[in-house]
Amino acid sequence: MSQLNPATTAQTSSTQYINDLLALLGKDDPIEVMGQLQPALEKAIRGVSDEDLRRAEKPGKWSILQVLNHLVDTEMVYGYRVRMTVTHDEPPIQAYDQDLWAAQLRYNDGNLLEILEELDALRGRNLRLLKSLRPEEMKRVGHHQERGPESVTRIVQMIAGHDRVHLRQIERIKRAHGLA
Repeated sequence: MSQLNPATTAQTSSTQYINDLLALLGKDDPIEVMGQLQPALEKAIRGVSDEDLRRAEKPGKWSILQVLNHLVDTEMVYGYRVRMTVTHDEPPIQAYDQDLWAAQLRYNDGNLLEILEELDALRGRNLRLLKSLRPEEMKRVGHHQERGPESVTRIVQMIAGHDRVHLRQIERIKRAHGLA
């Protein structure tokens, strides 16, 4: 699994990226998987010092805090994408450069508790929406700038797989620093 989707290769690697995320999800219910993120994160970072939260896995890689901030922004982005897809006919879905966001939006800054609260609030709101959608709304499609047509169902499946990617990444970062 690549576990990376850098903007520089996103168009050529998007099929592999989608397949990797869907493989991590397997046959699990994506809504249930998404509901498990917050407790899994809290367990994964319990006892990790503030200094260790901010230490990158290695040069050029993210820290745990950067991963958490990425998850918050991902929650906003996919929530917007789902809302646009449900309410508009085949809207364009804008791509974004996650590494640029991490650098320019200072992902290694911030207060851990505030970041977790933001994620919890956004995920809760998005899950409430997703659970309310009718089957025909889940089938609605938007057009991702790099990946092409994506239904709400596919977006949700990918986010659930994305959760698992980043939980694994946090464990890998902890191992790199002798914390796991």
